Amino acid sequence: MAFDFTLTDRVRDWQERIRDFVDRVVIPCEQRAFADGLTDTLRGELQAKARSAGIWAPQAKAALGGGGFRFDETAVLLEEAGRSLLGPLAINAAAPDEGNIHLLAEVATPAQQERFLRPLAAGTVRSCFAMTEPPPGAGSDPAALRTTATRAGRGWVIRGGKHLITGADGAAFAIVMAASADGSGATMFLLDMDTPGVSLVGHADTIDKTMVGGHGRLRFDDVEVTDDAVLGQAGQGFRYAQVRLAPARMTHCMRWLGAARRAHEIALDRSVRRSLFGAPLAEHGMAQQLIADNEIELAAARALLWQTCWSIAEGDRGTESSSRAKVFISEVVDRVVDRSVQLCGGMGTSEELVVGRIYADARAFRIYDGASEVHRMSIAKRAARRAAAQPAAAQPADRW
Repeated sequence: MAFDFTLTDRVRDWQERIRDFVDRVVIPCEQRAFADGLTDTLRGELQAKARSAGIWAPQAKAALGGGGFRFDETAVLLEEAGRSLLGPLAINAAAPDEGNIHLLAEVATPAQQERFLRPLAAGTVRSCFAMTEPPPGAGSDPAALRTTATRAGRGWVIRGGKHLITGADGAAFAIVMAASADGSGATMFLLDMDTPGVSLVGHADTIDKTMVGGHGRLRFDDVEVTDDAVLGQAGQGFRYAQVRLAPARMTHCMRWLGAARRAHEIALDRSVRRSLFGAPLAEHGMAQQLIADNEIELAAARALLWQTCWSIAEGDRGTESSSRAKVFISEVVDRVVDRSVQLCGGMGTSEELVVGRIYADARAFRIYDGASEVHRMSIAKRAARRAAAQPAAAQPADRW
């Protein structure tokens, strides 16, 4: 066995500094964000302080001004940042920008990296990833993509619509997935949001609120672009989506594991300090079961997260392993936060105690980047194919 989960001194140093930064700087801003909405003004304030603290973008390459950590090391640091819903945003490791930084670093041309990636990694702009469409368009089934890109001279014309596009309002650019009108596959495009024909036409009013720019609805009405707007190669969009999606599933897991841990910390603190029926809540058997189950599942989720991220850092594509981890960790997060709400009683449902806000925001995690049911379908199909490829197992003799 070659893997080793011992943390290096540098990882421990960043972990401690991120924890301190979240506690001292980020958490005191939470109630302001909950009351007024998470704005670009607050984002700018927090990011300026994160840069000064020397904890900027640990997941990004050092050449882009980031920490340059391995993917498995990033798992430790983004969990720490995720203890506050504002923490990943503060250090420029929040979705969708974090996933777009990774995709652009892997696929974009040098010119595209200079124009789009560098300012994104520096935090001077925001971005969005425009894949999901209103029914009957692409959602859990990306093959249902209805936004089209048609060849026109030396460029393309894009037509269609997207919804639930996180961060669209105020984004400088979008990575847009469109199906080639000639049936040759899907293509990704880099579009400035002020390109003629690109319109933000509304927002979805969702239960998760703690993101800058909301979840927007976009229209593309005869949007004309040149070939230099194509990200990578035309027709290879679905392949590039896998470059982004497998690591992005895991960075979601990192951040949400931190949020679940925070909810548990709040509930545990309340359990040892609040007395009910003559004893601290933590001494009652039913509360102890909730606490113990949280401790067990947080540890199990972290172990699976680290193992999966290690395999990706070692070169595995992570297609199936990230699906397994995403399903398990997203559902652990849901259960841990739910138990934390229960332990905190009525105040557990409030934003004042933060647990209620985490509860509402975390629920969507079981849907985006692949709903649990879709991942289970994929995992089961792969398992069945492997079984079918093996010699038939010996069966006991028919006793009847």
